[in-house]
Amino acid sequence: MSETKDQLIAAAREAATKAYAPYSDYQVGAALLFDDGAIITGTNVENASYGLTVCAEHVAVARAFGEGRRGGLQAVAVVGPAGKGDGAPVTPCGRCRQVLNEIAGVGGTDPVIYCVGDEQVREVTLSQLLPHAFGPAHLE
Repeated sequence: MSETKDQLIAAAREAATKAYAPYSDYQVGAALLFDDGAIITGTNVENASYGLTVCAEHVAVARAFGEGRRGGLQAVAVVGPAGKGDGAPVTPCGRCRQVLNEIAGVGGTDPVIYCVGDEQVREVTLSQLLPHAFGPAHLE
């Protein structure tokens, strides 16, 4: 899994270079790994009307659903810009945790999330990041 982890983090780093972040100058990249080996990436896209900004994780999930993926999420890497902030590992925001929970729930997985910082990678499961998550079962 170490090689796959490195590939996933590299894909997230590459995605971050394509971010549209003219207001915060904080480029974020996300990469989703599926059980067939496919990696789907996303980047944050800011908007002058700040509330319309979308996060990298959300873009990646939308791309995955748009490509017809309905399960099999195994891992996620989230990378912020090197040398910005305190260099600590970047974690998905609350909204993104919920969006990741939706796609993970479709396939019944609890993916590992690689939260990447300048010098450290924190590995946690989605259920650790979002305990007691709200999901489709709550709507039945």
